[in-house]
Amino acid sequence: MRSDITVADLKDFLDEPLVAVLATLRPDGTVLLSPVWHEWHEGGFNVSVEAANAKARHLRRDPRATIVVAESDAPLRGVEVRGSARFIEEGVTDVARRIAARYIGEDDAAADTEALRADVIVRIEPGNIRVWDFADEYDAD
Repeated sequence: MRSDITVADLKDFLDEPLVAVLATLRPDGTVLLSPVWHEWHEGGFNVSVEAANAKARHLRRDPRATIVVAESDAPLRGVEVRGSARFIEEGVTDVARRIAARYIGEDDAAADTEALRADVIVRIEPGNIRVWDFADEYDAD
């Protein structure tokens, strides 16, 4: 496993429309894991959510969050970011549309952005970051 890599080394990976998993804390301290559409933008993850959604409620109460994007096929690359979430409430429609376009294409993104009812963008910037890439092990075969 390559351990001397950075997010910049995996930029093409983060451009892929992989579903991320966002971890938030419930009021009782247990973890809620939620699959989310995301984008890596200017050094952090953006996730569009409804303001009344459980994820948003959890993060308003306790902003600690972890988001993981990982491949399930070789070469098994991934990025985990742990940090504090902040809410962006300006330009939400544009960011939500950009995120949706990654997964469903530009043509459908405008209509689906309305259906997604994104009220806020949750921004998670690295407090701690872990990056992995098992390409060396797969190249050896």
